[in-house]
Parts: sequence; C-alpha cells; structure tokens
Amino acid sequence: MIRRFVEENRGATLMEFGLIAPAFVLMLLGAFDLGHDLYMRAVLQGILQKAARDSTLESAQDAGAAASIDTKVRNQVQALAVDATVNFSRRYYRTFSQAAAARAESWTDTDGDGRCDNGEPYTDANNNSVWDADGGDSGQGGAKDKVVYTATVRYAPLIPMWRLFGLSNGDAKVLTATTVLANQPYGDQGSYGAPVVRNCP
Repeated sequence: MIRRFVEENRGATLMEFGLIAPAFVLMLLGAFDLGHDLYMRAVLQGILQKAARDSTLESAQDAGAAASIDTKVRNQVQALAVDATVNFSRRYYRTFSQAAAARAESWTDTDGDGRCDNGEPYTDANNNSVWDADGGDSGQGGAKDKVVYTATVRYAPLIPMWRLFGLSNGDAKVLTATTVLANQPYGDQGSYGAPVVRNCP
C-alpha cells in the first residue's frame, strides 16, 4: 500500500503547475506593466517632438497657440492613461551650447547651503530679475532662440503590482520627455543688456 502510494504520479503535473503558476503570472504582469511604460515613453517623446516643431513656427509665438499645442500633447497622453496629469515647461536660450550646459547664473554662496537665498548677490546675466538655476529664460523666446521644451507626465500604474504585495501606493509613475529646437529665423534675434548684480530672495 505504501509502496503504491509512493510510486503514484498521477496529478504531479497539476502540483507542479500550482507551484509555478503564481511566479509565472507575476512575471507576465510585470512584463505587461513594463511594456506599457515603454510604450508611454515612446509615444510621449514622439508627440513632444511634433509639438515642439509646431512651437518653433512664428505663428505659435503667442500664449494661446502654445496652450493649444500643450493641449494636443495632453489629449494624446490621456488617451493612453486617462488619469494622467501632464505639466509643461519652456525655457529658452540664445545658443544651443547654453541650452546644453544649462548652467546656473553665478552667485556668491555666503552661507554655503548650495542655494541662492538670504540676500546673497548673484549676476543676472539675462536681465530677467530672477536667479535662474539653469541660466535660461521662461517661455518660448523669439526668433532664432533655442527652446528646451519639457513634458512631465504622472500617472497611475497600468497594473498596480504594489497591491499584490500589500504595499502602499506611494507616488505615481513619472515620465519626462525633453527636446531642444530652434525658433524660426523670422526676425533678428534678441540680445541681453549688460549683466546686473542683484540679490537672491
């Protein structure tokens, strides 16, 4: 009787499947979630490239046109993730090298905290009366200016894996896409006056 029980192998496949199935299902769910993230990233970058090209046209220089372009990007992102929030920023520079460097305006860090604050003096190189951590100006700029256009998307995961392990949600997923393009040369490029020394807030 005992020997017969030991040699019995009917149902072994079912037991093996029961052991392997949870890990296999988790692996599939993780692959689907990763695939969705990669697809979101690719779509966001493609949409942003098209929107950025539209933004560099002279006809897109007013705030209403920029808002319309942002809305097109937001609508396409929300077609993939309904609850997604999309935020945009535009920073412009006079040259591509300045845009690539994104170097902070120089300041004297008297208190050594790495921030421009407490009335510390700084050199306002672009004369916008604000210390710029990236050396750029906010907005679309003008003719021939180089624009760094960024979209940041926050959305809930397609498959909330964290719930399977009883973990808290934490932050939503965050994707960022950035592109740099030059405004059309429809006029003379602007220039800054002499740098002015100001004080940090």
